[in-house]
Amino acid sequence: MGGRARPPKRLLVLGAGPAQLGLLRSARDRGLYVVACDRDSSAPGFRYADRRAVVSTEDEPGIDRLARAERIDGIVAPGIDWPVAIAARIADRLGLAHPMDPTTAAIAVSKLRQRECFAGAGVAQPRWQLLGRGDAAADIAPPCVVKPPDRQGQRGLSFVEDVSELGTAIVRAAEASRLGTVLVEELADGPEVTVNAFSTGGAFHPLTVTDRLLAAPPAFGVALAHAWPSTVADDAVVDAARDAAAAVGVRNGPTYTQVRITADGPKVMELAARLGGGHDAELCRVALGIDLNDLALAAALGEAADVPLSRRPVGGACVRFLVPPEGELDEATGLSEALAVDGVVDAAVYRGRGHVFGPFRTGADRAGYVIARGDSRDDALERAVRAGERIRFVTVDAAARIQT
Repeated sequence: MGGRARPPKRLLVLGAGPAQLGLLRSARDRGLYVVACDRDSSAPGFRYADRRAVVSTEDEPGIDRLARAERIDGIVAPGIDWPVAIAARIADRLGLAHPMDPTTAAIAVSKLRQRECFAGAGVAQPRWQLLGRGDAAADIAPPCVVKPPDRQGQRGLSFVEDVSELGTAIVRAAEASRLGTVLVEELADGPEVTVNAFSTGGAFHPLTVTDRLLAAPPAFGVALAHAWPSTVADDAVVDAARDAAAAVGVRNGPTYTQVRITADGPKVMELAARLGGGHDAELCRVALGIDLNDLALAAALGEAADVPLSRRPVGGACVRFLVPPEGELDEATGLSEALAVDGVVDAAVYRGRGHVFGPFRTGADRAGYVIARGDSRDDALERAVRAGERIRFVTVDAAARIQT
């Protein structure tokens, strides 16, 4: 007579939006009991969860209660910054294995504390200045970037080209900041790349180094695509990302580091101690045959997370994001046609009918993605573009709909 089957491990995932889709799908495929929380009851990742909780990923007391009630074995916050520290603190309170301690996680989610750590360790970075509540002047002249130090992505971020725009940008960033503080950074001119890596016991393992193909202002910093392999990165870029991880204190788990390649060499823009939110882990699997999602899951559950030495690289691969016209989404068609394009590995539309899109200022204005591979990086990009052209978005003027 056989023994009783061991129940599946229970994993709490903070977030069920587009940035968490890949890990949630991998967790389900792994046979885990998946608990997912998100403030959006229609979050697309909920379809991969066994237990769905409509709780904000920033509601630490609510997440703590959920974790205790569900008797979780691990907790992870992929694709979003602030909850990384929440996950580390809850894991610490519950005595769960976790890739980061609360102190390191707190540094990782603060752009200011990162900058201070980089300065102390001699990591090359743009010149920067912290402004407190009420400060209206900055020593760093435009062109510059103004942003809150405790928010993710483009929230409260402005690209300032003229000094006349600086005051408004500072106010905007201060309003978005949790503490009312503002970071003003010189514009590091040059191409931007992303280093996706995984650390084990302090050993930094670089995986994909991708070019971030950026939209122009006003969507400064928002990527239209991530393309592999990079055509501009070299060993110095990887070394900069390695030094950044060491400065912050990340010894285990994934890192996502954005680096600008300037005339003075690579400069670290910021590091995130998590999986990238732009399907970077799925791109890694296509490009190298290494399952970065599975490595992150193992680390979150206290299991061995050994980075494979053997790699099966393809000629080129990319993630291309789908951006619809501004307005309220009424219909999206052509997904099956896009998936039929040669070289397309995956494609999805994750924004539903009624979602309102702005003028592509943030990642929230992405409606979906295409992942493609090809004989070269340019071949993969061309296939992704062809697939994206087959997906048609119909939007309407939201204000006009309300009036009628």
